[in-house]
Amino acid sequence: MKIGTKILHTGNEIDPTTGAVSIPVHHAATFQQAKADEFGPYDYSRSGNPTRDALEAIIASLEGGVKGFAFSSGMAAISSVFLLFSPGDHLVACEDVYGGTYRVLTRLFNRLGIETTFVDFTDLSKVREAIRDNTKALYLETPSNPLLKITDLRAVSALAKERGILSIIDNTFMTPYLQRPIEYGMDIVIHSATKYLGGHSDVLSGLAVAADGKLANQIKFIQNAFGAVLGPQDCWLLMRGIKTLKARMDMHQKGAAKLAEWLQGRPEVKEVFFPGLPGHPGREIHKSQADGPGGIVSFRLQTEEIAKKFLSSVRLPVLGVSLGGVESIITYPVTMSHAAMHPDHRKRVGVTGDLVRFSVGIEDPDDLIDDLDQALRQA
Repeated sequence: MKIGTKILHTGNEIDPTTGAVSIPVHHAATFQQAKADEFGPYDYSRSGNPTRDALEAIIASLEGGVKGFAFSSGMAAISSVFLLFSPGDHLVACEDVYGGTYRVLTRLFNRLGIETTFVDFTDLSKVREAIRDNTKALYLETPSNPLLKITDLRAVSALAKERGILSIIDNTFMTPYLQRPIEYGMDIVIHSATKYLGGHSDVLSGLAVAADGKLANQIKFIQNAFGAVLGPQDCWLLMRGIKTLKARMDMHQKGAAKLAEWLQGRPEVKEVFFPGLPGHPGREIHKSQADGPGGIVSFRLQTEEIAKKFLSSVRLPVLGVSLGGVESIITYPVTMSHAAMHPDHRKRVGVTGDLVRFSVGIEDPDDLIDDLDQALRQA
């Protein structure tokens, strides 16, 4: 069964009690038990909820893992996974990571005695050099946010296994429709499901999937103990969003490809980042591990001043944070998605004032091009 069909037929889409084709929303905080010393499958919704169970089974099936976990936000999912580590542990992370991930590693988990080294994951020798005796995991995004750098998943997972450490990936940009990292040996896959999986900018949520039972048990303990779980109504919204994932991602990609090609021909644009373009670094690696380029296009304008004027002149895209909605969302990373990153680090990795990130929605691409054209002419 192809992934586009599997999205709708994981075996968790039908309510087993009534046969309803929409899983019910179980608004229950607590569940009655038959005996004081014999519990049923549910006792308290932090520990488990039938609606959340259905969602978690769906994402585990789509990613090819043994168990999925639903959290109250993408950062709740990321932070809960980082709670696998202890004081004295060391992580190696990709240097152009999402700003919120950089913030939690450098301003929260460092206070707990967990240290992180940020390196360019497109150069495996740098990753290897950064590994220490106390390194416990490699953490990456591919394509990365916002410069869409490509990391070889097979090579990173092989290195992690060679050194006896975990490999963790944020797969938000690709979704399991386009990329399934567990197939290439990754241990944990994370999503900010607020983005493409929800798809409608109306639900805050995060997901994690473990590749094996031991990891699943550890994450399950953290999910229950830490308690940053996704509520049943939001679980239902997310399941509804996932049903249209194939249709939306196909439209996102088609529009993004057309816009990226058009942007390359504009004199106001210095550089375009999009894995679907022939000259994009790592394109062949990406094609070997993903089923499409995704819906994000980043680009540099000639100056920071032009970028700011351009952003104030667009009409159709939402100017704001986030991505992956049916509507186009245009972001200024230096003050939005990567504002939490230290200015020196931002500059080093290329997140500068001339950079724009465009999450291409499902609008007609020609209308988006017309809007970007008028905005560039005004800039």
